[in-house]
Amino acid sequence: MADRTAIIDTVTSLFWSSDHNDWARLTAVFADSVRLDYTALQGGEPADLAPADIVAGWRPLFEALDARQHLVANHLVTITGDTAVVTAAFQATHQWRGQTWTLGGDYRFHLTRRAGRWAIDAMTMTPSWETGNPELASAALAAARDEQGR
Repeated sequence: MADRTAIIDTVTSLFWSSDHNDWARLTAVFADSVRLDYTALQGGEPADLAPADIVAGWRPLFEALDARQHLVANHLVTITGDTAVVTAAFQATHQWRGQTWTLGGDYRFHLTRRAGRWAIDAMTMTPSWETGNPELASAALAAARDEQGR
């Protein structure tokens, strides 16, 4: 039960940290290399990234938004030795200039235990629904870049 709790805490820390601009804590939930798969939303191919590169990619967007909240629930955890797979439902709401974009679906995480610590080494997001303005995130990021360029 302790491993299951630690694994769910690791997944929860990912979203809590990204919602609260705790970039050091966010970095710490990841293994040295992470396979990110957002292809169901964005197309393209999965990417293998270092934690610092993940934060560098997410931070400008998250800081450009007025608010965001990621809720993750219904964790199904399978532990096999020093690896674990977590499947969980998510709802992510993004707010900017009075508009919202909410996305829901499932995440699948793969974690590895090293030196007594669980770390995420792969995550796949599969959206199943959305409401609001799906262009909100790119508009917020573009506006933030324009403001920085002034």
